[in-house]
Amino acid sequence: MKFILYFLFLFFSVSMGGIGWWLERKLTARFQYRVGPPWYQNFIDIMKLFIKETIIPQGASRILFILSPLVSLSSSLIVALILITDYFFKQNFIADIIVIIYLLIIPSLFLILGAFSSANPLALVGAIRETKQLIAYEFVFIVSLVIVIIKTGGSLFLSEIIERQMLGNIYFKSFSGLIAFILAFFYLQAKLGIIPFDTPEAEQEIASGVMIEYSGALLGFWKISKLLLYFSLPLFIIFLFLPGKFVDIIIKYFLLILLITVVKNINPRMRIKDVLEFFWFFLFPLGLIGIFLAINGY
Repeated sequence: MKFILYFLFLFFSVSMGGIGWWLERKLTARFQYRVGPPWYQNFIDIMKLFIKETIIPQGASRILFILSPLVSLSSSLIVALILITDYFFKQNFIADIIVIIYLLIIPSLFLILGAFSSANPLALVGAIRETKQLIAYEFVFIVSLVIVIIKTGGSLFLSEIIERQMLGNIYFKSFSGLIAFILAFFYLQAKLGIIPFDTPEAEQEIASGVMIEYSGALLGFWKISKLLLYFSLPLFIIFLFLPGKFVDIIIKYFLLILLITVVKNINPRMRIKDVLEFFWFFLFPLGLIGIFLAINGY
């Protein structure tokens, strides 16, 4: 019975990720006075990839090139499953927050490895950019989580963080919680590779960079992985700062997608140098202030 429930939850995660990604594309189109795609476009695009030829570049590290999208997809699936299990079943394990952080790093790491293994110079440029950006936004997100953990009394259980806020102690309403949410939001924008933090792909500069050599089913696995992250990452941030009843969470999810889209369409792509400066010299010091406020109960 639980297997069926898990399958349904994963199907729900994939569906919500596809709708969220579509909403971002649709709103972007409206910002640019275009019609935009229909709601099912993401699903059609992914299905078409699985009936197309998969080409392995000559000179590529074949095993690593093939395994990278598969490992990324597996990690994304597990994250979605952990989040849903924590919320609906209240079943967790020791330090599940730490496990989620590690699992969320895996898709980016294997995106880098997949790009390096392709033996394409443009993919190499994208991989170097992704590596630098990964170090910047992951550390800032850890600072954001430290603030949440301090406010929860040192708990590393996601379900406890959710339950504490369900009792009325919403972290977003405090000064330190608001700072932590700001850090987490920009982490979300960068993790999903959305403008202004899409430098590793940068279609106009390096022709999709890290993804340039992927095609067919392998590209389809990358797309499904990103589709899952479009659901699990915003959901994780909502659980950390704005949990509520199921309907409330769905509404907050779409509002967060709207905010992501607005930021995307009012900012140009940043250079990798500017991305690093933004995370290290603006958000990181802001996070230190947030930690100080959290320790002092603000």
